[in-house]
Amino acid sequence: MKFQGEVLKPKSPFQAASTFGPDTDIRFLTMRFKAIFLTAAFVVVALLTSAQIFDPVKWTFSATIINEKEAEIVASCTIEPTWHVYATKLSDKEDAIGPIPTTFVLKSSKDFKMAGKVSEGKYITHYDPNFEMDLNYFESKAVFKQKIKINSDKPFTVSGEIQYMACNDERCIFPDPEVFTVMVSPKGSAAETPAADTTKSEGSIAPSGGIIQPLQWTYTATKISDTEFEIVAKAVIEEGYHVYSAINMSDGPMPTELLLTASEKYQTVGSISEMPAANKHYDKDFATDVYTIERNAEFKQRITIKDAALTEITGEIKGMVCKEVCAPFSENFKIDLKTGVGVEYDPLKNTPSTPAKFQYSIPTIDLKNPIINDCGSIQSAAPAEGSSLWKIFLLGFLGGLVALLTPCVFPMIPLTVSFFTKGSENRKKGITNAVIYGAFIFLIYIVLSLPFHIFDQIDENILNNISTNVPLNVFFFIVFVVFAISFFGYFEITLPSSLANKMDQSSNVGGLLGSFFMAATLAIVSFSCTGPILGSLLAGSLSKDGGAIQLTAGMGGFGLALGIPFAFFAAFPGMLKSLPKSGGWLNSVKVVLGFAELALALKFLSNADLVDHWGFLKYELFMGLWIIIFALMAIYLLGKIKFPHDSILKKLSFFRVSFAVLVISWVIYLCAGFRYDERYQTYHSLPLLSGLAPPVGYSWIYPKDCPHNINCEHDYLLALERAKAENKPIFIDFTGYACVNCRKMEEHVWIEPDVLQVLNENYIVASLYVDDRQDLPALERETFTSAKTGKTKKIETYGDRWAAFEIETFNSNSQPFYCLITPDEKLLTFPVGYTPNKDEYLSWLKCGLQGFEEWKQSK
Repeated sequence: MKFQGEVLKPKSPFQAASTFGPDTDIRFLTMRFKAIFLTAAFVVVALLTSAQIFDPVKWTFSATIINEKEAEIVASCTIEPTWHVYATKLSDKEDAIGPIPTTFVLKSSKDFKMAGKVSEGKYITHYDPNFEMDLNYFESKAVFKQKIKINSDKPFTVSGEIQYMACNDERCIFPDPEVFTVMVSPKGSAAETPAADTTKSEGSIAPSGGIIQPLQWTYTATKISDTEFEIVAKAVIEEGYHVYSAINMSDGPMPTELLLTASEKYQTVGSISEMPAANKHYDKDFATDVYTIERNAEFKQRITIKDAALTEITGEIKGMVCKEVCAPFSENFKIDLKTGVGVEYDPLKNTPSTPAKFQYSIPTIDLKNPIINDCGSIQSAAPAEGSSLWKIFLLGFLGGLVALLTPCVFPMIPLTVSFFTKGSENRKKGITNAVIYGAFIFLIYIVLSLPFHIFDQIDENILNNISTNVPLNVFFFIVFVVFAISFFGYFEITLPSSLANKMDQSSNVGGLLGSFFMAATLAIVSFSCTGPILGSLLAGSLSKDGGAIQLTAGMGGFGLALGIPFAFFAAFPGMLKSLPKSGGWLNSVKVVLGFAELALALKFLSNADLVDHWGFLKYELFMGLWIIIFALMAIYLLGKIKFPHDSILKKLSFFRVSFAVLVISWVIYLCAGFRYDERYQTYHSLPLLSGLAPPVGYSWIYPKDCPHNINCEHDYLLALERAKAENKPIFIDFTGYACVNCRKMEEHVWIEPDVLQVLNENYIVASLYVDDRQDLPALERETFTSAKTGKTKKIETYGDRWAAFEIETFNSNSQPFYCLITPDEKLLTFPVGYTPNKDEYLSWLKCGLQGFEEWKQSK
C-alpha cells in the first residue's frame, strides 16, 4: 500500500491482467483463479459469521507528536491466540494474489500531509498451501504507523479507517472497517495536548492501561544550591510493562521525554539523566534494538535559577508504556520549589489534582460477624477481655517457647557457647554467668515494655520496625563478620590495655557487661522471628484501658521462656572450659563457628537489601556465597585449609570426616536451589532455607514479583479495583520481607498445587509488605491518628501504610496475617495467621469462597 499525499484504495485481489495473450501460462491462470475462489470463499464465510459480532482483533488508535512539524498516527491491535492479521505487504512477490492485506487509510485534510509509507513491525512469513505462496502476517499484536507533516499551528483532528482480514486455521473473518478519529495538537499551540490524545474504537484497549494503571508518576525538586535544582520525575511501573529510555534513542518506539516549560527565569543545565540504566534488547515488532526500563524509573533535569522570585516549575512527561500493546502517555506537572513537592495538573484549568486520602479503617469489615463464621479464627496472642494478668503471662511464656524453635533464635546458641567459652575459667563461674545471662534476657523484655508506660506516643509497629531497621541489620552483619574473622584466629577482640587492667580489677562488673551484651544481642537480632509473635501481643494489648501493664505481663512471660533455656545452654561452656586443653579440636570448633557466622551475617544483609530495595543481594548471589562458605567449611574439615591457631592435623577423626560429609551433603542441597522450575518459571525453592535465603523470585535471571508467579498486587487499592472488575474476592496477605514465617507459608503451603490453584484462579491476591521502606509519593505522606488509641504516627512509607491498615482494620500486627474480603469490603470469614497445616489452610480458603457465593446470592 502506498501513500503519496492522497487516500488510495487497496489493490483488489480480483483485479486480473488487462489482456491474456496466446502464450499465457496455464499454471499462472490456475493459481489466479484458485486465489480468487479461496478469497471469495473467505469473504462469504466472513459475511455469514459477521452477524455473530465476533472479532478476535482489538484496536487502539493514537497520535504521537514527534516535533513541531511532524506527528505519527498509530494503529495498534491485540490478536487473540490462534488468529492472525495480514501485513500491508501481503507477499514479497510483485502483484501477488491472495487474502486481503491490511490497509491503513487517512482522510485527506489541509491541516496535514502524509509523509512516506505506512510502517509496520516485523511480520511472520509462512508458506500457505491454499494460495501456494509465502504470506506475511502478524500474531499476538501488530502496530501500523503513518507519519504526517503538520500544516497547522492549531489543534486539529485526523480521521481514517483500517481494513483487515483476520484468519485462523478454520476460518477467516472480514469485519467492518475500524473508523477512528484522533486529536493532534502541535507543539506550542494554545491547547497543546498530551503527546497522545487518543480516541479508541469500540472494544479497544484504553491507553491508560484499562483496569490497572500501569504507570504512576511523582514529581519532586531537589535543591542543590541556592540557584540550582534537580527536577525529578519518578515512575512506578506495573510488572510486565516498560517505558523507553530518554537517552538511548532508536528508530522504533517513542522515547520518554521530560519537557520543562520554556521560561526566561531559569535555564536547563546539561541533558536528561535516567536511573536505572536502560536494558538493550531486540524488539521484533519494531524490528530494531530498543532500550527499556521496568518497575521503577527516574528521569532528572538540572536547572539554574535566574530570577530569585521564581516559585514553581511546570512541565510535561511523555512517552510510551508497553506490554502486549503500546500506549502513549502524557502528564503535565507543577512543582513548588519551596517544598520540593510536585503534582499533576491541568494546564488549562490550572488546578492541581490531589490523591484521595487512604482509608485505614474500613467500617464495613466486622471482625466478629463475618459472612461465614464457622471456619477460620482470629489468631492473636492477645487475651480475651477480662482475662487475668497471669493468663496473659502464660500466653507470653508459650509464645517464648515457640520463638525458641525459630531459625532466628536457634543460630544464636553457637554464639552463646563461643562467648561463654572465652569468659568462663571454671564451672562455678560459668554457671553464675549463665544465670546472670538468663536474668538479663528476662529483664530486657520487661524493659522493652516500660516506654509504653511513659510515652504518650505509642507506635504499635515498633518491634517490627526494629527487626527490619536497615542500619541495625547492617550493623549486625558487620558484627557477625568481625566475630567470624576473630574465630578464624586472625585477631582477638579485646579491650584496650588500660581498660583491660580496670576490668581485671573488677571482673564481676566486666562479666555483667558481657552477659548483658549477649542478652541484648539475642533479644534484638531475633526480632525477625519473635516480632510476629510479639506484634500480635502488642497490637492486642494496647488500649485506653491500661494495655501497657498487660503488655508488660506478656513480655515478661516471653522473656522468661527464652531466658530459662538460654541460661541452661550458657552453663554448658563453663563445663567445656574446665576440660583439658589437649589437641586443636577446640580451635576447630571456633573456626567452624566462624564459617557459620559468615553465613548468618548474610541473612542480616539480606534483610536490609530486601527492605530497602537495593537489588544487590539477589537470590543467585546469596546462594552462591552460601555454597562457597559451606564448601570451604567442608574443605577445612578435611584438612585442606589451615588457620593461624590450628594444630598440625596428623589424622582425620571419624567425627570430623562424618561432619565433613554432612556439610558436603548440605552444599549439594544448596546447589539444588539453582534448578529451574517449569511450573513457576523460576528456581526451585528449598524448604530448609525458608526465611533464611531471599525468595527465589528475588532474582536477576528469573525475576518474579510474587511468590510462585502468582498474579498479585502490592497495593490494596489496585487489588480492590481488580476485584470489582473481575468480581472476585480479595486475599489480603499482610507479610514482610524479613518475615521468616511468611516465607515458610509461601514455600511450604502456598506451593502446594491445590492451594496455589485456588489463590491463582479464585482470588485477587494483595501482598502488603509492612516493612517496605519505599517512600510514599510526597502528597500521600501524612500524620495519622489512630481511632483505636487516639495516638498519632507518621505515614511516610508503604510499609507504614500497610502496618497501620492491618492494625486499624483487623486489630492485628502479626505477620503473616491473612484476610478474605468481598469486592465491597465485607469480611468473608475469620482471618488467620501462621497456618502450616496445608489441609487446614486450604479448607479456610474454600470457606471464604463459600462465603463469597453467599454474598453474590444476597446481592
